Amino acid sequence: MQNIIKAGANTIRAHLKHLQDHNQTDYYNQAIAILQEKNIEVPMSDEHSPLEHAACPGSRTLTFQEAANDAPSGPRPSQLRHWPIQMHLISPSAPHYQGADLLLAADCVAFSLGDFHRSYLKGKTLAIACPKLDEGQAIYLEKLKALVEDAQINTLTVMIMQVPCCGGLFHLAQTAVEQSARKVPIKVMVVGLQGEILREEWA
Repeated sequence: MQNIIKAGANTIRAHLKHLQDHNQTDYYNQAIAILQEKNIEVPMSDEHSPLEHAACPGSRTLTFQEAANDAPSGPRPSQLRHWPIQMHLISPSAPHYQGADLLLAADCVAFSLGDFHRSYLKGKTLAIACPKLDEGQAIYLEKLKALVEDAQINTLTVMIMQVPCCGGLFHLAQTAVEQSARKVPIKVMVVGLQGEILREEWA
């Protein structure tokens, strides 16, 4: 925010709009607090007032009908039942997370597992993240705690790749459960680079 403030009102306005459009409520509130602390007027345009929380279509909460059973031939249907799925965009208060069996998958998992939808995603709600490249993982921790305590998810399955950096996602999930007043069972599944399941166990 210090650098953005130096760049002037247009840059501040663009930054706040970006945070609003992508439902980054925590960062948006922090930015507003910094502006108020420095007695800087919030330079929002009329169609994007500070009280308005516009959302881009990609972050709008959607719930889909249950996919039909796999046909003996032809393309397999997607087992994804909701949108969005990226951790920065999901809302723990969305109806599809309430009492759900949550699958938290590293970004690369679905591309490595040929049968990801039918064997692992079916019947679960999904959230995806990259423990190596994603920023703002403190937000991930708070969202996972909200999923455990407020959405009261039933189980948490964490699917990660065998590469060392991917273990951070499982550690994040463990920390969230440890810091929550409510506890849920956690399963970890480690996927090999060629799609084999190397480890599967309840933590």
